[in-house]
Order: sequence, then structure tokens, then C-alpha cells
Amino acid sequence: MLSHINPKSQVSIRQNLKWLFILRNLMIFCEVILILLTIHGLGIRLPEQQLWLVVLSAGAVNVYTSMRMQSEEEVSELEIFSQICIDVLTIAALLYLTGGASNPITWVFLLPLIITAIMLPQAYAWYMVILTTSMYTMLIAFNIPLPSIEPHIPDPELMIDNMESYKMLQHVHEMNDKSYFSLHMFGMWFGFVFSAGLVAFFVVELARTLRVQERSLSKARENSLRDERVVALGTLAASAAHDMGTPLGTIAIVSHELEQEYPSHRYPELFEKMRIIQDQIVRCKEALSVMSASAGEMRAESGSVIKLIDYLDDVIQQWRTHQPSTKLNYFINSDVPEDAKIIAELTLTHSLINILNNAAEASPPDLGVEFHASWDLNTLIIKIRDFGVGFPVDIVESGGKQPVVSKKRGLGVGLFLTYSTINRLGGIIKLSNCELGGAVVEISLPLLNTEIVNDNY
Repeated sequence: MLSHINPKSQVSIRQNLKWLFILRNLMIFCEVILILLTIHGLGIRLPEQQLWLVVLSAGAVNVYTSMRMQSEEEVSELEIFSQICIDVLTIAALLYLTGGASNPITWVFLLPLIITAIMLPQAYAWYMVILTTSMYTMLIAFNIPLPSIEPHIPDPELMIDNMESYKMLQHVHEMNDKSYFSLHMFGMWFGFVFSAGLVAFFVVELARTLRVQERSLSKARENSLRDERVVALGTLAASAAHDMGTPLGTIAIVSHELEQEYPSHRYPELFEKMRIIQDQIVRCKEALSVMSASAGEMRAESGSVIKLIDYLDDVIQQWRTHQPSTKLNYFINSDVPEDAKIIAELTLTHSLINILNNAAEASPPDLGVEFHASWDLNTLIIKIRDFGVGFPVDIVESGGKQPVVSKKRGLGVGLFLTYSTINRLGGIIKLSNCELGGAVVEISLPLLNTEIVNDNY
């Protein structure tokens, strides 16, 4: 009859099972302390063996819960509710052996109800109301009284036979009443303090959980918006690559005809300029071909696992073909492990080359670009520095999270796409300006663990 309740995510339900395990441990600890304090501290006669049997039963349930947390099987909401019901029955058994409804700690029935209301949907909370109310009502009629502190009235017939004995018993009755009232007040006070602390704890944890969820939702919305922009830019790039093919072909034909009409021996300067135009047309065609071929590709499925040092060398070589005259200072930490591996993904390669191109454009030719790389088996850290004027304030503040028009030419979306790629791969990109001049782009990327790679291949 509970099948209509929508289940939560498996991670959240497993977390709830962990909380039940912790709270039950706390309940068992409090039960042990109260039994020892009542029997050996206050000297109140209780069915000690039966009480310890109930505590051991609760401990056995928690051992099962611990084993259940280690298994890979899914945890259902009905299982969580069943475990809370077992806790209610445990509480009812303890109260049955210690005075039933007259026990001043009957307020503990509220705790399973609070836990159910927090962890499970509303329907389960109403089922728990029915269960706890039924247990409380039954304990009013069925219970084992607390004999040593229960108030009792002296037999009136003793007043006729022996007045002194009757007065003595009446005095004892008054003392018992006072002792019972004091113990009851202490139980109520302890119940208030404990319940107030527990409720405050739950409220604080619930508020913290809500804040974490709010931050996660905000980050998810931000990632969704960024992904939408990336998709839009990718669609625009594919469309532009298609539309620009014909004009570039026309320009290539015209430039070839001009080269024939103006031979090099008659017009050397014009001929040299035409050769430069043809080289740039070839570069544009190659870029558009790569853009069209890679549009829509997903992440690691199109890449291969290679050694990190080989991948970095390949990236530098590809960049060198576009910037052969730019000076590059290449630094690698000598203590790095040589067997570290990475997925050689096309979008990551383009992102690194894009950053190197931007650094080369910003730096003076004689100073060039610095490329620092260091890593362990889990993380790669790359720092690319130029010696230009540095990043504008708006780019540093935005961190590449949104397109910013920051160049004299172009749309300024290269850094945005680079940030999206690094973020999608689980990495972090940081932008900063050096005190001595120039800008620094620091990239942190997760690597493939060597042991995991060896197990999978």
C-alpha cells in the first residue's frame, strides 16, 4: 500500500540509513546508562534481565544495519521505515518493563516520529503517528509498574488496630510520594533537555543540508546555462564552418588566378603577398575542417589513454606548427612519475593550444611564453604565463565562466570554451596577473590512476 510513494535518490536513502545507524547507537548507549543508573545508582528494582535482552536485541539490529550499509543492494524507503518501526517496538518494550505510560520518558516516542518526518515522505509520517499512538495507548493498560517508587495508600483498617503503625505507614507513603514526584520531575527535566538538544541538532543539520542542496542546485543551474551556451556556440561554429567553405574556395581560386597573372619575376612584392594570402587560406580551411569533424563529439570516447609526458609533447608540437617563431620556455618538475596517464581528448588539446596562442599574442617576441607542468599519479597542474599587460579586471573576476568581449578582434569566446572544457573534464582553471607583469593561467586536471588503468586494460 506504500508503492505510490516516490523514492528518493539512492545516495540520499543510504545517507538516511547511516543516520539511523548512528542514532540507534546513541539510543543504545543512553539505554545502558539509564539502566545502570536506575538499578545500581537509585536502587530501583527493575526486571534487569529482560531489559538487557531488549538492549541486546537493538544491538543485533544495528549489527545487521552495519552489514547492510556495506552491501551494494539498493536501500528502499520501506526498509528505512521498517527499521524505524523496530526502534519504536524497542522503545515500547523498554517502557513496558519500566512503568509504561507512567514513565516520565515516554516523550521518546516523538523521536521516531521526528526522524520519519525528516527522512521520509509525508505518508510514512502519518503511518508512524498511528504506530506510536497505538503503542502509547497500549502502555497505559499493559505495563509492569515501578514497585519501589510507586505511591501507595496505607490500609485504613490499620488505623483501628494500631494507630502508631498507621501513622508510620502514612509517613512512609508521604516520603514515597515525594520521592516519586522528584524522580518524575527529574525524568521530565532530562526529557526536555535531551529532546531540545536533539531537535536543535536536527534543525541545524537540516538547515545545513538545505544550504548544501541550494548551492548544488545553483551550481547545476550555472553548469546548465554554460552548457547551453557551449551548445549554441558549437552549433554556430558548425554552421559557420559550412557557410564559410564556399567563400574561402572562391578566394582561393581568385588568389591562384592572380598569382598566374602577376608572376614573381615581374611583380615580386605582389607575388609574395599573394603567397601569404594563399597560406592563410589553407590554414583557414584546415581549421574549418577540424571544426566540422570534431563538432558534436563527446568526451573520452573519442580519446585514447596515453602517457602524460607524451601527450604534453604532442600538444607542444601541434602548437609549434602554428607558432614556430614564438619563444617557449618549457619547465617540467623532475620528480614527476613517468607512468602517469591521461585521456588524449581533442577538446582538451584545442583548449591548451588556444591558451598558448593567446599567451603568444600577448607576449613580446623576445620574451615568449612559459609553460610549467607538474603532476603526481592523480593530478596534473599546468601554468602558462605570458609577459604582456595582463588580464583585464572583468575577465579575472568572471574567471572565464561567461563570454567576455576582451579583444580588439574576435568575439572573445575562446577562454569561455576553454573554461567549459576544463570544467567538464573535472578540472579547475584559475586566472591571475603576476606582480612583475604578465598573466598566468593555472589548470588543474585529474589524471587516470595507474592502478585503475592496469586493472581495466
